[in-house]
Amino acid sequence: MTETGTPRTAGLDAPPLRRLRYFHGQMLGARDFQREQDYHREKLKLRMRCLLGYGVVCGLFVEPVPADDDCPPGHHPTAADTAAPGGTAAGPAAEADEPAAEEHPAAGTEEHSAPAGESRTGPEHTERKAKVRITPGLAVDCDGNEVVVRGGCVVDLWKALPHHERDTDTVWVGITYAERSVEPTRAVYNDACADTSDCEYGWTEECYKIRVTGCEPPVDDRCDTCCAPCDHKVLWLARIDCVDWHQPVRRHQIHMNVRRPFGRHLPTVITGVNWIHGHTYTIDEAKALLGTQDEDSGLVVRFSAGVRTDCLRPGVVELQVIEGGSGRNASTWYMGGTFAEPDDGCDEFTERFRYRQTTRETLQDGDRVMITVRSAFILDRCCRPVDGTHVGGRVPLIDDAGTTTDAGAATDAGTTDGAASPASPPGCALPPSGIGPWTSGTGAGGDVFESWFFVKER
Repeated sequence: MTETGTPRTAGLDAPPLRRLRYFHGQMLGARDFQREQDYHREKLKLRMRCLLGYGVVCGLFVEPVPADDDCPPGHHPTAADTAAPGGTAAGPAAEADEPAAEEHPAAGTEEHSAPAGESRTGPEHTERKAKVRITPGLAVDCDGNEVVVRGGCVVDLWKALPHHERDTDTVWVGITYAERSVEPTRAVYNDACADTSDCEYGWTEECYKIRVTGCEPPVDDRCDTCCAPCDHKVLWLARIDCVDWHQPVRRHQIHMNVRRPFGRHLPTVITGVNWIHGHTYTIDEAKALLGTQDEDSGLVVRFSAGVRTDCLRPGVVELQVIEGGSGRNASTWYMGGTFAEPDDGCDEFTERFRYRQTTRETLQDGDRVMITVRSAFILDRCCRPVDGTHVGGRVPLIDDAGTTTDAGAATDAGTTDGAASPASPPGCALPPSGIGPWTSGTGAGGDVFESWFFVKER
């Protein structure tokens, strides 16, 4: 604690940075040059962490490994397939110094113990094929260390999973920064002040380790990633569901939306709505959707994280009807509505809201209902505005089970009885990051979420 009683923060509570000052006749030793390296490294990490942030910069996609392709492209199944960058074998789940026995058990130890529910004469003696490949890429951890993966690597999920977590079929795959000493050499002179071993390592190689866990990792909920202590060193890349250790991992099992995009903070975005953008509903379906006659219905908007319930005030959501049909049209009028009580009662934050029509205006054939959510007025836990721009109209549909469905796919299949289903928008199945599903937001924060649907008589 400081004298004022405020907690000291990581990164800015370290000793002052000191750089080497040269002068004529100065005697320098290995410790001096090491401290000079540390000075420049700490300056770079501080600049990276505080000005730019942390997360996955590019690449590092998690892909399935086909049953007949258990090694990286261009390689043959030799011992080199488990070699870390630089040529030193580090095992398939680590690319750094020698892994601990808990992470990579030796043959004949707990690696061959049966998972929960299996006997020793059962499937545990068959070959385990649950493997994934991490593609080349770059990331920055919360300390400001750059994590570079060159050439990619293959991860055997069973071997990388800690022994006490092997009774699960859902795993998370991540990566963390590591270092190891390389290029051993002999010292020419002994240190007069300390013992010098016959062989010393001349270089430190920056590398990485792969982490696999069966326990859901904690979420970094810090509002300030510059000065607040960093407790989550692992950059999680994917969640893999329904893992069968003796079968190859399929692409639909891999969910990469758990990864953190590079930046100072993770903006709160809109992840789902309960209507199809641009869709055509019958008048009765539109009434059911708007909650005209049912107090338990209404338009539902879901967020990626909690937003302040005291921000859900009149005017934040607006329903506007543009009249259509034959004859006079294009007149507009506003449909009255109100927020329903959040699902979590009187809590300060909620991850969704429901807005329903409270007046008795009726919709007619050819009308278009415009839905506007002024997301700049909705604040998250860090008092930052929701990043609500409805990019391309591609925020996915929330189905009855509460999960999201790609809006294009739902539109193609049709979601209403007898309603015409417009074709899904061409191209851009995934957002620019390559990780789906789509959400709102451009990274700038705030703005307005706009959407609409059409009404037909039948």
